[in-house]
Amino acid sequence: MSGGSAGRDWIATRGTALRGELVVPGDKSVSHRAIMLASLADGVSRVEGFLEGEDARATEAIFRRLGVRIDVPGEGSRVIHGVGIDGLRAADGPLDCGNAGTGMRLLAGLLAGQAFDSVLVGDASLSRRPMRRVTVPLARMGARIDTDEGGLPPLRIQGGNILQGIDFESGIASAQVKSAMLLAGLYARGTTTVREPHPTRDYTERMLLALGWPIEFSPGFARLEGGHRLQARDILVPADFSSAAFFIVAASLVPGSEVLLRRVGMNPRRTGLLHVLRAMGADIREANPGEQGGEPVCDLHVRHAPLRGIEVPQAHVAEMIDEFPALFVAAACASGATVVRGAAELRVKESDRIATMATGLRALGVQVDETPDGATIHGGGALHGGHVDSHGDHRIAMAFAIAAQLAEGDVRIGDIANVATSFPGFDTLARGAGFGLAMA
Repeated sequence: MSGGSAGRDWIATRGTALRGELVVPGDKSVSHRAIMLASLADGVSRVEGFLEGEDARATEAIFRRLGVRIDVPGEGSRVIHGVGIDGLRAADGPLDCGNAGTGMRLLAGLLAGQAFDSVLVGDASLSRRPMRRVTVPLARMGARIDTDEGGLPPLRIQGGNILQGIDFESGIASAQVKSAMLLAGLYARGTTTVREPHPTRDYTERMLLALGWPIEFSPGFARLEGGHRLQARDILVPADFSSAAFFIVAASLVPGSEVLLRRVGMNPRRTGLLHVLRAMGADIREANPGEQGGEPVCDLHVRHAPLRGIEVPQAHVAEMIDEFPALFVAAACASGATVVRGAAELRVKESDRIATMATGLRALGVQVDETPDGATIHGGGALHGGHVDSHGDHRIAMAFAIAAQLAEGDVRIGDIANVATSFPGFDTLARGAGFGLAMA
């Protein structure tokens, strides 16, 4: 793996002030969808900035097995020869999603509309993640998907069913659930409508529109009809905001830091962390706005600033669900208490992120009070060294690498192999920026 992140543990220590101009890898969410939708398009699409991480590559490998030719002219580049909306063909065995929950849940919707059967499997971590949130509403559309006990993978998807568009009011705010429904809706008769309790990321909607599928969407709402076609186009993937978040938080916390992050994706349903950090006192400035791959982008200039604890506005919770591990570290280093509510979704990510972050922060001397849907983090005290276990959760591993930059003593971070799923080369980039970080 790039940067050596295939090992199991890191030893993280205080480094120096973070400095420099940083380019983080391409957006994972956009990379997944670029492969999926360009494969279903008519014509040839070129994708630049593709994330060379294990999750996105797992999706790429699946579409190759479904009959799509995908060329690799260079790192971060893909040329996808679309087979059209009805051009996929059956694979010769189970389709391995690896660690990619996004890949599995979105593919459940897309494959439910095919004429052939499919089986989706994943690694040990993904095999413990609940899938009923997508299989139950898809069943209402006419899909037939069997799971293991408890709604767990593998997903055995029966092909040849006629799907019917429905008006679905989701009980949870989840872009993955919404996207699974919309992708099934491409193959359904009539109109598929998804309404959410809180707005979530609209990557699928934006890319469908960019590739020519008529779709109506606004915060918390999306509607499309089946029976149209997708047209190939070139897609430039922006830098991943979730990957940039670790450097945004680290530069905010480490005294003397100043970094410039280039061409970061600024999807308004994704950037809740910026609003929260600014409310805590962070110095984050935006420059050079533009658009890549249908997504807004800009450069982010971040300088160290003292942070204070706040009550996190629930309106931003769904917009920062992947950034909470980094936010928990910011809260631990801020003065006063930070209160998080309405984040029950964190309990069913790659790990139970509330419990795992709380346990790890306590190991470093931070007082954390858990609740079913959040936590209160009591910041302002000194962090000490210790041992934390990421439980195979890539974002938690990287979050504790930040915490170690403020700790008085070494921090051993266990089970870091999955960092390569979303941020290959994180350790190399982090060391270059000033982190103290080494393989155990």
